[in-house]
Amino acid sequence: MEELIEKYHQIYKENLSSISNSIQGVSEIRKAALGDFLTKGFPEKKDERYKHTFIKNEFNNSYLFDLKDSSYKFSLDDVFHCDVPNLNTETISVINGKYAEQEKLTVHENGLIIGSLKEASIKYPEIFQKYFSKSINNNDVVSSLNTLLSIDGFFVYVPKNLIVEHPIQLINILSGKEDLSVSPRNLFIIEENSQVKLVVCDHTLSANKFLSNSVTEIFAEENAIFDFYNLQNQHNGASNISSVFIKQKKHSVVSAGLFTLHGGLVRNNVNVIMDDEHCENNLYGLYLTDRFQHIDNYVNIEHSKPNCRSNQLFKGILDDTATGAFNGRILVKQDAQNTVAFQRNNNILLTNDAKINTKPQLEIYADDVKCSHGATVGRLDENAMFYMRSRGISEKEARMLLMFGFAYEVIKEIKVDGIRERIDDMVAKRLRGELSRCSNCVINCC
Repeated sequence: MEELIEKYHQIYKENLSSISNSIQGVSEIRKAALGDFLTKGFPEKKDERYKHTFIKNEFNNSYLFDLKDSSYKFSLDDVFHCDVPNLNTETISVINGKYAEQEKLTVHENGLIIGSLKEASIKYPEIFQKYFSKSINNNDVVSSLNTLLSIDGFFVYVPKNLIVEHPIQLINILSGKEDLSVSPRNLFIIEENSQVKLVVCDHTLSANKFLSNSVTEIFAEENAIFDFYNLQNQHNGASNISSVFIKQKKHSVVSAGLFTLHGGLVRNNVNVIMDDEHCENNLYGLYLTDRFQHIDNYVNIEHSKPNCRSNQLFKGILDDTATGAFNGRILVKQDAQNTVAFQRNNNILLTNDAKINTKPQLEIYADDVKCSHGATVGRLDENAMFYMRSRGISEKEARMLLMFGFAYEVIKEIKVDGIRERIDDMVAKRLRGELSRCSNCVINCC
C-alpha cells in the first residue's frame, strides 16, 4: 500500500472510537468509503479531472487532525465581525469543522431545523438517513476521504411549503495554534414548494497552514427554490478543497455562486444531477487571484430527464504568477430531450506569468437540444483603456473600472441585496489591492 494512503488509513484507525461516536447511522457508508479510498487512492496527474491541480501534495503535509468529540468555547463576536450592511440573517458558526453554537440544534416554530449535522443524525435519523451520502458519485475519492474523517458540520432542513424570509449565514472558520486538517460535512434539504437562501463565508483566523476537505450535499425537492452563495476568503496559507453535490427534482430551481477572493489553493468540485423534468440550475463563479494562488473549478452537470435548463458562467482575473483551471462538463443523456444548456468561461490575465487552463465540454446523446459552450483568455481591452485615458481617467482607475465591469456580470446574479453590496465592495477593494485579508477579522492573519 502506498505510504500516503497508509498514513490516512492509520489516522482513521487511531481515531475510530471518536469517529464512531460522532455522526450516527453511517457505519456502512464509512466502510464503503474506506474500501473506495484504499482501492483508488489519491488522484494522480493522469486523472483528467485533476490534471492541473495535483492535490495529492496538499494531503502530504504534516497536519494535526482534531477528531475528538469536543466542542469549542467560542464567541463569534470576539474574533469576527461580519460587517454586511442591511443584511438580516440568522448567523451560525462552525469552527474547524465543528458546530460552534451553544444550542446544537434549533427547531423553529415553522419547522425549520438548523444546527449540527451530528445532532441531526441523532435526533432526526429518518430525515438524515434518507439523504446523507445519497448524491455522491462513488468515483470521487476525495469525498470518500471526507466521509471517513468527518465528525460534524452544518445541517439545514426546510420542511414542505415554507418560505424562509431571511437568509441563513454560515461563518466557517479555521483557527488554531498548529497546522490543521479538517473535513466538514454539510447537508441541506429543501422540501417541496419551499424556498431558502444560504450564504457560506470561509475565513481563517490564524496564520497556520490549513487543509479543508469539505463535502456539501444539496437536495432540492419538487418546486423547491434554493439560492446558495459561497464566499471563499481564507489566507494564502490555506488549501480549500470543496465538493458540492446537488440533486434536483421536478420544477426545482437551484442557483449557486462561488466567489474566490483569497486562498493559497482552492479546488471547487461542483456536481449536479437533474433527476426529474423541468429542473433549472444556475452556476456562477468569480475568482480573483494573484501572487502564487491557484484556483481550479471543476463542474459536472448531468441532464438525465427532459425539459431541463442549466446555465454556467465562470469568470476570472489572474495577476502576478497566479495559475488557474476551469473544467466544465455538460452531459445530456439520451432521454433528456428539450434540454437547454449554456456554459461560458472568461478569463483576463494581467501579466505574462499568470496562466489559466480552460476546458469547456459538451457530451450530448439526445437529438432535440439547445446547447452552447465557450471560453476566452485575454488581456484588458487596450482600445477601451485608450478611450478612458483620453477622457482624463488615470491608467490605474481605467484598469480597475474595466476589471470591475468584467466581474460585475457575475456579481449582479446575487439575489441577496446585502451580500451583493458587500461582495461588490470587497471585489472593488480586491482589484485595487486594498483587501489583502478579511478586513473584518480582529486579528491579522494574512
